Amino acid sequence: MGFHAQLERSWTAAGSMLCVGLDPDPARYPSVFDGAPDATERFCRAIIDATADIACAFKPQIAYFASQRGEQALENICTYIRENHPDVTLILDAKRGDIGSTADHYAHEAFGRYGAHAVTVNPYLGTDSIEPFFSEKNNSDGSGIILLCRTSNPGGDDFQSIVSSAEHGGKPLYVHVAERVADQWSQLGECGLVVGATYPTELADVRTIVGDLPLLVPGVGAQGGDAATVMEHGASAAGRGLIVSSSRAILYASAGDDFAEAARAEAEKTAASLRSRA
Repeated sequence: MGFHAQLERSWTAAGSMLCVGLDPDPARYPSVFDGAPDATERFCRAIIDATADIACAFKPQIAYFASQRGEQALENICTYIRENHPDVTLILDAKRGDIGSTADHYAHEAFGRYGAHAVTVNPYLGTDSIEPFFSEKNNSDGSGIILLCRTSNPGGDDFQSIVSSAEHGGKPLYVHVAERVADQWSQLGECGLVVGATYPTELADVRTIVGDLPLLVPGVGAQGGDAATVMEHGASAAGRGLIVSSSRAILYASAGDDFAEAARAEAEKTAASLRSRA
Protein backbone atom coordinates (compact mmCIF):
# COMPACT_ATOMS: atom_id res chain seq x y z
CA MET A 1 0.00 0.00 0.00
CA GLY A 2 1.42 3.38 -1.03
CA PHE A 3 1.84 6.40 1.22
CA HIS A 4 -1.26 8.22 -0.01
CA ALA A 5 -3.50 5.16 0.31
CA GLN A 6 -2.10 4.45 3.77
CA LEU A 7 -2.82 8.03 4.80
CA GLU A 8 -6.40 7.85 3.54
CA ARG A 9 -6.80 4.67 5.57
CA SER A 10 -5.42 6.46 8.63
CA TRP A 11 -7.64 9.52 8.29
CA THR A 12 -10.69 7.28 8.06
CA ALA A 13 -9.73 4.98 10.93
CA ALA A 14 -8.86 7.80 13.33
CA GLY A 15 -11.53 10.25 12.23
CA SER A 16 -8.75 12.75 12.78
CA MET A 17 -5.84 14.50 11.07
CA LEU A 18 -3.77 14.63 14.25
CA CYS A 19 -0.15 13.47 14.10
CA VAL A 20 1.59 12.71 17.39
CA GLY A 21 5.27 13.63 17.21
CA LEU A 22 7.60 11.35 19.15
CA ASP A 23 10.41 13.58 20.47
CA PRO A 24 11.59 11.67 23.55
CA ASP A 25 13.67 13.84 25.89
CA PRO A 26 14.96 11.90 28.93
CA ALA A 27 15.17 15.13 30.95
CA ARG A 28 11.38 15.39 30.75
CA TYR A 29 10.36 11.78 31.41
CA PRO A 30 8.14 11.10 34.43
CA SER A 31 10.01 9.83 37.48
CA VAL A 32 8.65 6.32 36.96
CA PHE A 33 11.31 5.92 34.25
CA ASP A 34 14.26 7.10 36.38
CA GLY A 35 17.24 4.82 35.82
CA ALA A 36 15.40 2.47 33.47
CA PRO A 37 17.69 1.35 30.63
CA ASP A 38 14.72 0.99 28.28
CA ALA A 39 13.05 4.23 29.36
CA THR A 40 12.80 5.75 25.87
CA GLU A 41 11.15 2.72 24.34
CA ARG A 42 8.75 2.26 27.25
CA PHE A 43 7.81 5.95 27.32
CA CYS A 44 7.12 6.07 23.59
CA ARG A 45 5.13 2.85 23.62
CA ALA A 46 2.93 4.19 26.42
CA ILE A 47 2.24 7.38 24.42
CA ILE A 48 1.58 5.35 21.27
CA ASP A 49 -0.91 3.03 22.97
CA ALA A 50 -2.67 5.96 24.65
CA THR A 51 -3.22 7.91 21.43
CA ALA A 52 -3.20 5.42 18.52
CA ASP A 53 -6.96 5.35 18.01
CA ILE A 54 -7.20 9.14 17.62
CA ALA A 55 -3.98 9.77 15.65
CA CYS A 56 -3.66 9.47 11.90
CA ALA A 57 0.15 9.38 12.19
CA PHE A 58 3.11 8.99 14.49
CA LYS A 59 6.22 10.98 13.67
CA PRO A 60 9.37 9.87 15.50
CA GLN A 61 12.16 12.46 15.25
CA ILE A 62 15.35 10.55 14.59
CA ALA A 63 17.71 13.01 16.33
CA TYR A 64 16.03 12.50 19.70
CA PHE A 65 16.86 8.80 19.47
CA ALA A 66 20.31 9.09 17.91
CA SER A 67 21.53 11.53 20.56
CA GLN A 68 20.77 8.86 23.18
CA ARG A 69 22.36 6.05 21.15
CA GLY A 70 18.79 4.91 20.80
CA GLU A 71 18.57 3.81 17.16
CA GLN A 72 17.62 0.29 18.26
CA ALA A 73 14.84 1.72 20.40
CA LEU A 74 13.62 3.67 17.37
CA GLU A 75 13.72 0.54 15.24
CA ASN A 76 11.74 -1.34 17.87
CA ILE A 77 9.19 1.47 18.17
CA CYS A 78 8.69 1.63 14.41
CA THR A 79 8.15 -2.12 14.30
CA TYR A 80 5.72 -1.82 17.21
CA ILE A 81 3.66 0.81 15.39
CA ARG A 82 3.55 -1.16 12.15
CA GLU A 83 2.59 -4.43 13.85
CA ASN A 84 0.22 -3.21 16.56
CA HIS A 85 -1.34 -0.10 15.02
CA PRO A 86 -1.35 -0.75 11.26
CA ASP A 87 -4.02 1.87 10.60
CA VAL A 88 -1.65 4.63 11.74
CA THR A 89 0.79 6.16 9.25
CA LEU A 90 4.46 6.08 10.28
CA ILE A 91 6.47 9.16 9.29
CA LEU A 92 10.21 9.20 10.00
CA ASP A 93 11.19 12.81 10.69
CA ALA A 94 14.79 12.78 9.48
CA LYS A 95 15.01 15.73 7.04
CA ARG A 96 17.51 13.84 4.92
CA GLY A 97 19.07 15.37 1.84
CA ASP A 98 22.17 14.39 -0.11
CA ILE A 99 23.24 13.17 -3.53
CA GLY A 100 23.94 9.87 -5.24
CA SER A 101 24.94 6.86 -3.17
CA THR A 102 24.48 8.77 0.10
CA ALA A 103 20.82 9.42 -0.70
CA ASP A 104 20.50 5.72 -1.54
CA HIS A 105 21.59 4.89 1.99
CA TYR A 106 19.27 7.46 3.55
CA ALA A 107 16.36 5.93 1.61
CA HIS A 108 17.31 2.41 2.70
CA GLU A 109 17.55 3.62 6.30
CA ALA A 110 14.05 5.13 6.24
CA PHE A 111 12.21 2.45 4.29
CA GLY A 112 14.34 -0.64 4.86
CA ARG A 113 15.53 -0.35 8.44
CA TYR A 114 12.68 1.66 9.98
CA GLY A 115 9.83 0.66 7.67
CA ALA A 116 8.47 4.20 7.41
CA HIS A 117 5.46 4.96 5.24
CA ALA A 118 7.10 8.33 4.56
CA VAL A 119 10.24 10.28 5.45
CA THR A 120 10.89 14.02 5.61
CA VAL A 121 13.44 15.20 3.05
CA ASN A 122 15.30 18.46 2.41
CA PRO A 123 14.67 19.55 -1.21
CA TYR A 124 17.53 21.98 -1.64
CA LEU A 125 19.97 19.60 -3.32
CA GLY A 126 17.56 19.15 -6.20
CA THR A 127 16.13 16.32 -8.25
CA ASP A 128 19.10 13.95 -8.14
CA SER A 129 18.87 13.96 -4.33
CA ILE A 130 15.17 13.02 -4.51
CA GLU A 131 15.25 10.25 -7.11
CA PRO A 132 16.95 7.60 -4.91
CA PHE A 133 13.99 7.70 -2.50
CA PHE A 134 11.77 6.45 -5.32
CA SER A 135 14.11 3.88 -6.87
CA GLU A 136 12.75 0.33 -6.92
CA LYS A 137 15.65 -1.07 -4.91
CA ASN A 138 14.93 1.34 -2.04
CA ASN A 139 11.17 1.68 -2.28
CA SER A 140 9.16 -1.27 -3.50
CA ASP A 141 5.94 -0.52 -1.60
CA GLY A 142 5.18 3.07 -2.57
CA SER A 143 6.51 4.81 0.51
CA GLY A 144 6.49 8.59 0.24
CA ILE A 145 8.64 11.61 0.85
CA ILE A 146 7.52 14.80 2.57
CA LEU A 147 9.57 17.76 1.43
CA LEU A 148 10.41 20.79 3.53
CA CYS A 149 8.64 23.79 2.01
CA ARG A 150 7.78 26.50 4.57
CA THR A 151 8.98 25.41 7.98
CA SER A 152 7.50 26.50 11.30
CA ASN A 153 10.62 28.08 12.80
CA PRO A 154 11.20 31.89 12.61
CA GLY A 155 14.57 31.34 10.93
CA GLY A 156 12.80 29.80 7.96
CA ASP A 157 12.42 33.37 6.69
CA ASP A 158 16.19 33.60 6.17
CA PHE A 159 15.93 31.70 2.90
CA GLN A 160 12.42 30.35 2.30
CA SER A 161 10.85 33.80 1.86
CA ILE A 162 13.53 35.23 -0.42
CA VAL A 163 11.89 36.37 -3.64
CA SER A 164 13.52 35.21 -6.86
CA SER A 165 14.40 37.53 -9.72
CA ALA A 166 11.82 38.46 -12.33
CA GLU A 167 13.66 36.13 -14.70
CA HIS A 168 12.78 33.24 -12.37
CA GLY A 169 9.20 34.31 -11.70
CA GLY A 170 9.60 36.80 -8.87
CA LYS A 171 8.24 34.32 -6.30
CA PRO A 172 9.37 33.29 -2.82
CA LEU A 173 11.61 30.25 -2.64
CA TYR A 174 8.99 28.20 -0.80
CA VAL A 175 6.62 28.74 -3.75
CA HIS A 176 9.25 27.41 -6.15
CA VAL A 177 9.59 24.31 -3.95
CA ALA A 178 5.81 23.77 -3.88
CA GLU A 179 5.58 24.14 -7.65
CA ARG A 180 8.46 21.73 -8.26
CA VAL A 181 6.86 19.12 -6.00
CA ALA A 182 3.42 19.52 -7.59
CA ASP A 183 4.57 19.66 -11.21
CA GLN A 184 7.58 17.35 -11.35
CA TRP A 185 8.57 15.40 -8.24
CA SER A 186 5.07 14.07 -7.64
CA GLN A 187 5.48 12.33 -11.00
CA LEU A 188 8.43 10.37 -9.60
CA GLY A 189 6.53 9.00 -6.59
CA GLU A 190 4.16 9.85 -3.76
CA CYS A 191 4.94 13.24 -2.18
CA GLY A 192 3.80 15.59 0.54
CA LEU A 193 5.12 18.90 1.85
CA VAL A 194 5.98 20.40 5.22
CA VAL A 195 4.33 23.76 5.93
CA GLY A 196 4.34 25.22 9.45
CA ALA A 197 1.18 26.02 11.38
CA THR A 198 2.79 29.30 12.38
CA TYR A 199 2.48 30.61 8.79
CA PRO A 200 -1.21 30.26 7.83
CA THR A 201 -1.02 32.61 4.83
CA GLU A 202 1.81 30.61 3.31
CA LEU A 203 -0.10 27.42 4.16
CA ALA A 204 -3.02 28.65 2.08
CA ASP A 205 -0.64 29.57 -0.77
CA VAL A 206 0.88 26.11 -0.81
CA ARG A 207 -2.53 24.39 -0.70
CA THR A 208 -3.57 26.37 -3.78
CA ILE A 209 -0.40 25.30 -5.62
CA VAL A 210 -0.34 21.60 -4.76
CA GLY A 211 -4.02 20.71 -4.88
CA ASP A 212 -4.79 17.62 -2.81
CA LEU A 213 -1.23 16.60 -1.94
CA PRO A 214 -0.88 15.96 1.81
CA LEU A 215 0.65 18.66 3.98
CA LEU A 216 2.51 17.83 7.17
CA VAL A 217 1.89 20.79 9.47
CA PRO A 218 4.13 21.08 12.55
CA GLY A 219 3.99 23.91 15.04
CA VAL A 220 0.66 23.27 16.77
CA GLY A 221 0.90 23.33 20.55
CA ALA A 222 4.25 24.31 22.05
CA GLN A 223 5.22 26.45 19.04
CA GLY A 224 1.99 28.42 19.16
CA GLY A 225 0.20 27.29 16.00
CA ASP A 226 -3.61 27.09 16.15
CA ALA A 227 -5.36 23.93 14.96
CA ALA A 228 -8.54 25.66 13.82
CA THR A 229 -6.55 28.18 11.77
CA VAL A 230 -4.62 25.34 10.15
CA MET A 231 -7.87 23.71 9.07
CA GLU A 232 -9.22 26.96 7.68
CA HIS A 233 -6.15 27.65 5.56
CA GLY A 234 -4.79 24.20 4.76
CA ALA A 235 -7.51 21.59 4.38
CA SER A 236 -8.08 20.16 0.92
CA ALA A 237 -11.34 20.62 -0.98
CA ALA A 238 -12.52 17.33 0.53
CA GLY A 239 -11.81 18.59 4.05
CA ARG A 240 -8.75 16.39 4.50
CA GLY A 241 -5.20 16.68 3.19
CA LEU A 242 -3.49 17.52 6.50
CA ILE A 243 -1.22 15.77 8.97
CA VAL A 244 -1.25 18.22 11.87
CA SER A 245 1.61 17.47 14.22
CA SER A 246 1.83 18.17 17.92
CA SER A 247 4.75 16.79 19.91
CA ARG A 248 5.79 18.35 23.21
CA ALA A 249 2.32 19.54 24.19
CA ILE A 250 1.10 15.94 24.06
CA LEU A 251 4.19 14.05 25.22
CA TYR A 252 4.76 16.17 28.30
CA ALA A 253 1.19 17.08 29.24
CA SER A 254 1.98 15.66 32.69
CA ALA A 255 5.19 14.82 34.52
CA GLY A 256 3.37 12.44 36.85
CA ASP A 257 2.37 8.82 36.72
CA ASP A 258 -0.71 9.89 34.74
CA PHE A 259 1.47 11.03 31.81
CA ALA A 260 -0.20 8.66 29.32
CA GLU A 261 -3.72 9.66 30.34
CA ALA A 262 -2.75 13.34 30.18
CA ALA A 263 -1.19 12.81 26.73
CA ARG A 264 -4.41 11.27 25.51
CA ALA A 265 -6.48 14.13 26.91
CA GLU A 266 -4.29 16.69 25.14
CA ALA A 267 -4.41 14.67 21.91
CA GLU A 268 -8.20 14.48 22.11
CA LYS A 269 -8.38 18.23 22.65
CA THR A 270 -6.28 18.93 19.55
CA ALA A 271 -8.13 16.37 17.45
CA ALA A 272 -11.47 17.90 18.50
CA SER A 273 -10.26 21.34 17.45
CA LEU A 274 -9.38 19.96 14.04
CA ARG A 275 -12.73 18.21 13.66
CA SER A 276 -14.63 21.38 14.55
CA ARG A 277 -13.44 22.99 11.33
CA ALA A 278 -13.57 19.87 9.14
